[in-house]
Amino acid sequence: MMRRIFLFLLFLPVILMAQTVKSPNGNISVKMYVDKGRLTYEMTYKGKAVIKPSRLGIELSNFPDLLDHFTLTDSATTTFDETWKPVWGEYSTIRNHYNELAVTARQTTTNRHIIIRFRVYDDGMGFRYEFPRQHDLDNIAVKEECTEFAMTGNHTAYWIPGDYDTQEYDYQVTRLSEIRGKMKAAVTPNATQTPIGETAVQTSLQLKTDDGLYINIHEAALVDYSAMHLILNDKTMVFQSCLTPDAAGRKAYLRCPATSPWRTVMVSDDARDILASNLILNLNEPCKIEDTSWIRPVKYMGVWWEMMTGKSTWNYAEPQPVKIGETDYKKLTSTGRHAANNDNVKRYIDFAAQHGFAQLLVEGWNEGWEDTWQKMHNYSFTRAYPDFNLPELQAYAKSKGIKLMMHHETSASVTNYERQLDEAYRFMNTHGYDVVKSGYVGNIFPNGGHHADQWMVEHYLHCVKEAAKHKIMVNAHEAVRPTGLCRTYPNLIGNESARGTEFQAFEGSSLRLVTLLPFTRLQGGPMDYTPGIFEMNLSKITPDNKHRVRATLCNQLALYVTMYSPLQMAADMPENYEKYMDAFRFIKDVAVDWDDSKYLEAEPGEYITVARKAKGSDQWFVGCVAGEQPHTSKLSLSFLDKDKEYIATVYCDGKKADWDKRPNDYVIKTMTVTHKTLLLLRAVAGGGYAISIVPKL
Repeated sequence: MMRRIFLFLLFLPVILMAQTVKSPNGNISVKMYVDKGRLTYEMTYKGKAVIKPSRLGIELSNFPDLLDHFTLTDSATTTFDETWKPVWGEYSTIRNHYNELAVTARQTTTNRHIIIRFRVYDDGMGFRYEFPRQHDLDNIAVKEECTEFAMTGNHTAYWIPGDYDTQEYDYQVTRLSEIRGKMKAAVTPNATQTPIGETAVQTSLQLKTDDGLYINIHEAALVDYSAMHLILNDKTMVFQSCLTPDAAGRKAYLRCPATSPWRTVMVSDDARDILASNLILNLNEPCKIEDTSWIRPVKYMGVWWEMMTGKSTWNYAEPQPVKIGETDYKKLTSTGRHAANNDNVKRYIDFAAQHGFAQLLVEGWNEGWEDTWQKMHNYSFTRAYPDFNLPELQAYAKSKGIKLMMHHETSASVTNYERQLDEAYRFMNTHGYDVVKSGYVGNIFPNGGHHADQWMVEHYLHCVKEAAKHKIMVNAHEAVRPTGLCRTYPNLIGNESARGTEFQAFEGSSLRLVTLLPFTRLQGGPMDYTPGIFEMNLSKITPDNKHRVRATLCNQLALYVTMYSPLQMAADMPENYEKYMDAFRFIKDVAVDWDDSKYLEAEPGEYITVARKAKGSDQWFVGCVAGEQPHTSKLSLSFLDKDKEYIATVYCDGKKADWDKRPNDYVIKTMTVTHKTLLLLRAVAGGGYAISIVPKL
């Protein structure tokens, strides 16, 4: 009898107890276990709870759910340590060092199994679901992902409301318990808005605990899945994931074997560590483009701001009830304010070339803008307006040593864009373009859905992959928020996916916005924020525009350092730069690619100070931005080489600087500095300072 029992036990699956994995430095610990049949994890930092016991699971539409009746049957741990070189970035090399725990969980009622894989770094962790192909787990339809993040208290949150279509909100700073009451205050009119609920927020979500921990929740490697939002139970302080649905309400379709994106939690007791983290990039796959020699950081200008301020128009003629292909634009009456005309573009080319810029973006060059973005959805991406002679202008730009940058506004008419995509990219190759700024303003047409659903996530990546075949770099605006895919596809050189500079022209973004974006939106990848506005009083450009850009001139300079991007625009018009050429010198000098970055000071919503070393150079640049309150820096230059002297040029707010009344009050100082130098510098509210540091000859 005993022998029969022993043999029976041999054939039972092994049931494991709780499994734990720690970060390489031992500060972070993640534990995975089963509680009453539910998969559960928790996380600590230096002994403090970060994530309380939180449940995991997936609801399915076409098979039994993967929520309960689980046991742990296997686990494996590994350690990984490598150093890799990004094609462009904040650092010349990045260390990817983590301890991994892969736990196999069996559902006793169905005999199916899934894997939960954790990777724990010194600055946080990521985990994902893995679905091996098996009986009742083949082509699966995800109804909802039920991932929890249980908070330890009523933390301070830096958040924007959950929305399936746009991230173009100003950030709120409240307690978690106040999100419900503040939601309406956060919403601004937007044609693409699809709010989720009164306690839904978007990632990347930045938090701060009362005992000084900085926590950031996001996702990495969003591929073949829909973007994740977080819904807060403001009674229990537990967030649960909420995936973006398509037009029919479906969240995701997966063909097994498959994986979810990584769910990430960063934590530190120093805010600077959140900004310096490469966790999101490290959780993405290595570069899949074999030859990356054509991928280069770009500093550019653009025929853009004059349209944003109302001085000029994108469309050549007044809106017409006609279809592209049947329109004879030569017979239509021009608005007289079309910005993308030959003479105006040449004026920009001359200025950009004279001051060392690599490219010039021209918006409104192509047929279709009369549709006003959201009516007939039929832009052409190969046919120019009659006052834009593309071959002549591209040749003119080439003679000046720069290139034109392509613009593809799709008005979210995705099928129209995909029909023309290959032709549009070949057109770019023929005419010498190597960067495209794409846009997705409006509601997804014609099949509905949302900007962040699975189909659109795959569309954006499809465009990037196809662009790589043509050696084209992509800067996508109004796309899904980035999740580190620029490591895998570094021709994804920029994104917008947040409230950019143009909102300062017509919405009035808060002063703290630029001190929060690096903690939130930029965690997933660089942002084409389009800084560099010098004329803050927009009525001087367009009399009817009574808005002011809420920043000082030195704040705008500092953004080239604090808002990391390999794609940086000098967004203002030439005539506005000509009034302040001494300050414009910093924009001309500042690098767009870096060997090293030092986050010197940081507090979300209040201030950020960053020093960066230019790629292949001994030159450093420093930027500081302040939020709603002034900030004084006791700035140590200890990051400089010990055996060198340097010349520092400091651009700082003047004594009477005020973002509203005197935004253009600034002072420029030049001095000799060393690694022992301490600088006392003050940034006014909405202000900042910028420093160029070069070795002394």
